[in-house]
Amino acid sequence: MPFYHSLGKIPNKRHTVFKNPEGGIYYEQLFGTIGFDGMSSLLYHIQPPTAVIEIIQKQSVAPEIGLDKNMQMRSLQGFNVDATDDYLESRTPMLVNSDVYIELAAPKKSMTDYFYKNADADEVIFIHRGNGTLKTQLGNIDFSYGDYLVVPRGMIYQMHFESEDNRLLIIQSFHPVYTPKRYRNWFGQLLEHSPYCERDIRRPQHLETHNENGRFLIKIKKEDTMYDYVYAHHPFNVVGWDGYNFPYAFSIHNFEPITGRVHQPPPVHQTFETGAFVICSFVPRMYDYHPDSIPAPYNHSNIDSDEVLYYVDGDFMSRNHVDKGQITLHPAGIPHGPHPGAYERSIGQKETQELAVMIDTFKPLKLTKQALGVEMGEYMNSWHH
Repeated sequence: MPFYHSLGKIPNKRHTVFKNPEGGIYYEQLFGTIGFDGMSSLLYHIQPPTAVIEIIQKQSVAPEIGLDKNMQMRSLQGFNVDATDDYLESRTPMLVNSDVYIELAAPKKSMTDYFYKNADADEVIFIHRGNGTLKTQLGNIDFSYGDYLVVPRGMIYQMHFESEDNRLLIIQSFHPVYTPKRYRNWFGQLLEHSPYCERDIRRPQHLETHNENGRFLIKIKKEDTMYDYVYAHHPFNVVGWDGYNFPYAFSIHNFEPITGRVHQPPPVHQTFETGAFVICSFVPRMYDYHPDSIPAPYNHSNIDSDEVLYYVDGDFMSRNHVDKGQITLHPAGIPHGPHPGAYERSIGQKETQELAVMIDTFKPLKLTKQALGVEMGEYMNSWHH
């Protein structure tokens, strides 16, 4: 995030001796991105963060592609993905390309026996059902329905849930995830026309510092391979940190929609961006207020991008018969638009209560075998009158 935050104890000057109460020193770590050019934070550990006892095993976690090339409208019943006890085992890839993996997860148990680090990708975890706490090296963040959790690559974390009824949409981004640049000034501050501001962003709080030696299992994902590392020290042994690179939460319910006299284009819903795709939030809002406006979206051609919609709640004004957790894919190269009757039904309507997450990619998405297993086969024909 392009603003500063700090927790715990840090020295007055970076890269200098920082003594612990026993007269020894804390161990400094630069946690940064894009070489030394991106956002970074400085962490201070009780023990060195490098003491590995052994690497137990490694295994492939590469998505299994079921359909490599797609030129068909598709819909997936996301809630048909089975719930699984383990968080990592529950993560089920649906749509993937070299820039992004779009996954669904329904974990029933908290992560208590291991920690996780994604060394490849930033993760955006959308909480559709459930609540709990994201625990990280840099502090904890409570989460609940509608939260986006943005976890920068390389961050060691655990997900702790308060119940077994959890549904997550997880976006692995192989490019850094940022707030949209058109919402920021050249200092990085979110501007007045932004649909949210820094006050809406929840930073880590309650820094848990563990001074423990032993055997601590950290599962590290790198190049579609999961490595089981055993470290000699508890990974949450940070006494303090400061900087710009940290996990944060933003609730979709705090996204303030941008509306107009006539229908606004999809970029007004943009919430996050990368160099390869964008994430948008469709939230309850007033409809267009021109006397002759048509609130439903006009037909448009996806020439440059695949469009993915994940339905969260409410009635989506442009679609017939959508369910919570349903995913639709409208591929680049062919036009798409409202279902029959939706265009006409929207005329004269004053507001919508829809809630959905949209992901637009600039490279075609491949469908996994698991996605084909929950596909609604007749979706392509649902535009027939």
